[in-house]
Amino acid sequence: MGVLSVHPRPCPPNPHFSGFDFTPSSCRPRLALFSPSPRRSPLQIRRFSSPEATDDGFVVVEDDLHTLLEVLPRDLRENLQSEPRRDQLLEISLEELEEAQKSLGEFGGDNRAGIEGTLHRISAIRSRKGLVVGLTCRVGRAVSGHVDMVRDLLEYRESILFLGRPGVGKTTVMREIARVLADELHKRVVIVDTSNEIGGDGDIPHAAIGGARRMQVPEPSMQHRVMIEAVENHMPEVVIVDEIGTEAEALACRSIAERGVMLIGTAHGDRLANIIKNPTLSDLVGGVETVTLGDDEARARRSQKSILERKAPPTFPFLIEMRERNYWVTHRTERSVDMLLIGKKPLVEIRKRDDQFKVVVERWKTYDGDGI
Repeated sequence: MGVLSVHPRPCPPNPHFSGFDFTPSSCRPRLALFSPSPRRSPLQIRRFSSPEATDDGFVVVEDDLHTLLEVLPRDLRENLQSEPRRDQLLEISLEELEEAQKSLGEFGGDNRAGIEGTLHRISAIRSRKGLVVGLTCRVGRAVSGHVDMVRDLLEYRESILFLGRPGVGKTTVMREIARVLADELHKRVVIVDTSNEIGGDGDIPHAAIGGARRMQVPEPSMQHRVMIEAVENHMPEVVIVDEIGTEAEALACRSIAERGVMLIGTAHGDRLANIIKNPTLSDLVGGVETVTLGDDEARARRSQKSILERKAPPTFPFLIEMRERNYWVTHRTERSVDMLLIGKKPLVEIRKRDDQFKVVVERWKTYDGDGI
C-alpha cells in the first residue's frame, strides 16, 4: 500500500522533487505518492464500489474513496481523482483546512472525526491555543479475505490478542472477524468502538461489521467502562476492542475473560516481549513477578536465586504478531511467555500466504523474536 502526503511547499517548487507534482497554482500543496515496500508480497485484489462476495481466494476491497475526496478542496480533489494510482492511497496530510472542516462533524476528545457511513478517519493537529492547524485524512477500507489467516483459531472460542505496527492491518482484521463471528458463526458480538474506526462514523455502523452490534465510547478515557457495560447489559458471547492501552483497560479485559466471554483485541506493541516488559499491559499475557528461590531449588534449576515467573493465566490464550499483512506469528501465550522468561525460544506457528494466495501454516517453528 502506498502513502500519499499533501503538504505546503515554498515557491517556486523544489526542482529536485522526484514524486508526482501537481501544481494548479504556484503555491498549492505538493502531492507525493510513494511506492509500496518491496518486502511485501503482492496481493491478489479485486475492488468494488459496492459490497460483493468472492469465493476464489481473492481479497475484496471496498474503500468509498470518493466520499473522502469530497471533503478536500476542489483542485486537490480533482488531482487525486485523476491520479491512476489512487487505490494505493493510505493517508493525506492536509494544511488547507477551512473547506475541509465544513464537511466534517465535531472532533472528539481524541481529536478524531469521521465521515458518516464510511470508515475514513480525520485527525486534527492543534496549536497551543487549541486551534486546528492541520488535518490527517486516513483512508478506511473494508477488506474481506484476511480472516482466512485465523479462521481455524476462531473455532477454539478462546481470546486472541493482535500486535503489530501502525498500518499493518489490525483494525481491518478486527472488522472482518466481527462480521464472520456474527454472520457465519452466529455469535452475539459487541464491538467497543472508541474512535469509530471499526464500525465507521455515524449512529448506523458500516455494513462491513455484519450483524455485530457496536457500542460507541463518549471519551477515550471511558473505554474500560463501556467494555464492562457491554458485558453486564448486553449478554455478548464475544467482545471486540481496538487499541488496549491503559491499565484500566487491561483489568477490564481480565474481568471480561473471567466471565467466560471471548475477547478479540489489539494492543500497542510489535512483539510479545514488548507486552511482557510493559508494566501497564503485561497482565494481558499473565503478568510478571520476581520469585526468590531457595538454595536447593536454584541449584536444581541451575539458575539465579531471583527469577521472573508468570504470575497468572494470560487473559488472551492466543497472541498473534502481525509482522506483515500476510505474515503472522502465532503464540500459545502461556507457553511462549514461560519460555521467554527463562531465556529460551518458544515454538510458534507461522501463518502466511503462498504465491497462489493460499494460507500456509507452518507449525513448531523456533521463534525469531527478541527475548526478555
